[in-house]
Formats: sequence, structure tokens, C-alpha cells
Amino acid sequence: MLLKLEFKYFSFRLNSTLNTSKGIISQKKGWLVYAEDIVGNIGWGEIAPIDQNELKYCEDFIQNKKGNTHIEIIESEIDLLPPSVAFGIGSALSELKGEIGVGSKNNWLKPYDSAILLSSRDEILIEINKWNQKKRKYNHKLTFKIKVAIESIKEERNLLMKIFKEMPENAKLRIDANGGWSRIEANAMADYLRNEPKLEWIEQPLPPNDIEGLLKLKNKIPVALDESLLDLPSLRSTWPSWQIRRPLIEGDPRSIMKDMNKNSSFIVISTAFETGIGSRWVKHLAALQQKSPTPTAPGLAPGWCPNSELFSTDPFLVWEAA
Repeated sequence: MLLKLEFKYFSFRLNSTLNTSKGIISQKKGWLVYAEDIVGNIGWGEIAPIDQNELKYCEDFIQNKKGNTHIEIIESEIDLLPPSVAFGIGSALSELKGEIGVGSKNNWLKPYDSAILLSSRDEILIEINKWNQKKRKYNHKLTFKIKVAIESIKEERNLLMKIFKEMPENAKLRIDANGGWSRIEANAMADYLRNEPKLEWIEQPLPPNDIEGLLKLKNKIPVALDESLLDLPSLRSTWPSWQIRRPLIEGDPRSIMKDMNKNSSFIVISTAFETGIGSRWVKHLAALQQKSPTPTAPGLAPGWCPNSELFSTDPFLVWEAA
């Protein structure tokens, strides 16, 4: 069947700069996808890689594919595409085919409250207190997340002591190292935190390919994988603990949807700082996870993206705003 594909470039700056062990994230850019078949069915997607090296490939793909093609051709190619491109095309085709969205049997779902991604290290305790005051508006306990492996272990341990002290008794903290610690550093922090009741897990404490070290560390303290799942996708079916899944950079979303329908236990759905078009998928999958035997707060980074139509739930408004 004939398929019309259109793409529209977008970019935006985050409300705050995010410091990680891998560098600074301050903006996001990518392309929106509009797909329409010959009978007028429409689907929307988003191509927005985090890996900057992938941007050039995305641009080349868009130049070659915009205009008219055939659904059968692009479906046969989708598994060969880089993950961010596969998400954009797969999400558009899924909606166009009526597999998800308004009027389908899988209408868009919304999750309950997200974990709070903490930003400025200089004002982090003030930020926690502000959220503590807002907690009456939340349906569930507060969950915070902080990026680490940026300063020395000693400095970060002192900061974590202050954070745990200020957090409410029933709140939880997720600590994300983005693979930035050595085994010695990770084990030292694990020994320090292993009896901390407010810790939910340490996320990607070691480099993605150090599976042996990660498995040993998991015996001391809860460990969630993120980057390892992208570098070694087979871990998605074998890792025996929490998995951070970021749909926009993982590939065709129909694949993760199948995973969620089979077993969504110990999965956490997380943002890659998407527009309103990609956000519909992230929130839908997060809502599915919260129906699992291990419901938990997704990582949607509330307050980090600007307040504009680019983040609307209406894809037509997102398209116009780009």
C-alpha cells in the first residue's frame, strides 16, 4: 500500500542543564514523522537520538525516504534501522494501522506520578523541600532521582547523606551513575548505602559491558541497568533485576509493547526528553508497567521541558509548533 511520509525538524532547550558522568545535556533536536496511507489513515512518530553521532544517519534517512513509499517496503527495512529511526517509523505505522491511539483497542493511557529528576547540586536540598511541600498533590509516595559519578566519591557520599536526611520517611531515591564508576568506587558506594532504607536502586553504576561486575554488585545492593540494555539488547530477557527502558532510543515501539504485554515486572519506563508525540508512547508504556506485579514511578523528568505546544498531547499542535 502506498504511504506518504513527511518529516519536520524540531529543537528545544531544556529548562535546566543536566550534568551527567558522560557530559552535559542542555538541548534536544530531532524530527517529527507524519505518515498517511491512500485511504487517509494517519500516524505520528518522532526521531530523536541521544547519540549525536546518529543524527547524521537520521538526516540521510529522512532525505531518502520523504515523499511516497510503500508500507510493505518500509516494514521490511525497520529492523535494520538505527533504534531512534525505527522508533519514529514504527510508532507512526502502529498508529496509522489502528494498533494504538484514539479509536483503537489500545487508546493512550496515562501513568500516575513520575519520579522527580533533581537538577542543580547547589540548590538540591531546596528543591527537595519544595517537592516535599507539594506532596499532597501526589497520589503516591515521592521518588527522587539524582545523577552521580560527577564529583569525587567522598563529595557525593556527603551530598547523599544530606539528601537522605531531608527526604520524607516513605520517599525513595534513585542514584544514576551513567556507567561512570570503577568497580572500586561502585563497591565502596554500595557498602555505604546497602542498609539505606530510602534507596530504591543504583542505576548503571559500572560501564555497560562490565556485566560480571554488575552481577556481583547486584548481590550487595539493588542495581538497575540502562546503557547496558542498549549495548547488549539480549540482557532485556536475562537481567534478573530492574531495567530502565527508554522507548525513543530502543527501536520499534511495537517490540517493547510485546515485552510489556508478556511481562512488565521490574521494568521502568524513562524519558529521553521527547516532544508531545513521543511522550504519548512513553506515558502509555509507563501506565502499562504500573499495572504489573512491580508497579513503580516512571522517569518522566517533570518540569525539565519547556511549556509550549511542542509538548501538547495533540500531535497536530506539536507539528505546527516545531
